[in-house]
Amino acid sequence: MAVLLQDLLESTVTRLLPHSDTPQLDAQVLLAHIFEKPRTWLLAHTGLAPDDRAAARLEKLVRRLEQGEPLPYVLGHWEFYGLDFQLTRDVLIPRPETELLVDSAINWLKRPGEGADGQGRIVADIGTGSGCIAVALARNVPDIHVVATDISKAAIKVARRNAKKFDVLSQIEFLTCDILPKYDGSKTGVRQFDLVCANLPYIPTEKLRRLSVYKREPTVALDAGPDGLDPFRKLFNLVPEWMAPGGRILLEIESTAGAAVLSLAYDAFAAASMHLHRDLAGRDRLLEIQLPAD
Repeated sequence: MAVLLQDLLESTVTRLLPHSDTPQLDAQVLLAHIFEKPRTWLLAHTGLAPDDRAAARLEKLVRRLEQGEPLPYVLGHWEFYGLDFQLTRDVLIPRPETELLVDSAINWLKRPGEGADGQGRIVADIGTGSGCIAVALARNVPDIHVVATDISKAAIKVARRNAKKFDVLSQIEFLTCDILPKYDGSKTGVRQFDLVCANLPYIPTEKLRRLSVYKREPTVALDAGPDGLDPFRKLFNLVPEWMAPGGRILLEIESTAGAAVLSLAYDAFAAASMHLHRDLAGRDRLLEIQLPAD
């Protein structure tokens, strides 16, 4: 008797129950990925009998999930800000809460105005990872130029592929460095930034080791040192020289670290105005720093 798509779906759900909070959804996404169809198609064709090749591929992917590999890595792609980004285990999985940063950046960039030297605005995406922030900004604000940095050469390769996929490679310059290089516009060829966006590592080391995400996603993109503030200290040490007058900085933060990051920011930009934004769950998630115009 032929094994039907419905049978595969039900058996996959059963196998994923111990490993997922959403086994039904994950099973549907996995099968839709295998058949390269939307989930609506899958649910409308549960009476089909898949061939052995599809069943074997499903078995291989389910085993990876059973071994603890996150679903986005198994699929090799994940949606962020309405775009389907390619992923490898070298980059952090994009999170919905980061869309708050992207929304804020786009709203500011679309206001009337020019860059510091009368040209299009220059944006930095620090710790670009998959490139999801840089690409989302470039797609939605075509007249900007983005400088995307990451300490990981492997992550930069993934980000570059995503920029090419969404046809914004000409808008984005990639730099491999820790946060930012020492400012020297004459050597880098990059003008000062009108906007800096950063989704830095922000989880304290000991807390990270207790989380399920530990060793499942790149530690370099998560571990922020003993108190969770080391990357912010580095940023605030380097970024002031890079900022154009009237520039803005948007930083995603750990929900309990708002006051601490705010204190560091005031030390670096005493004359700036600052605001903490909350995510949909009501937690501090985004620090906005607005520099004076002169």
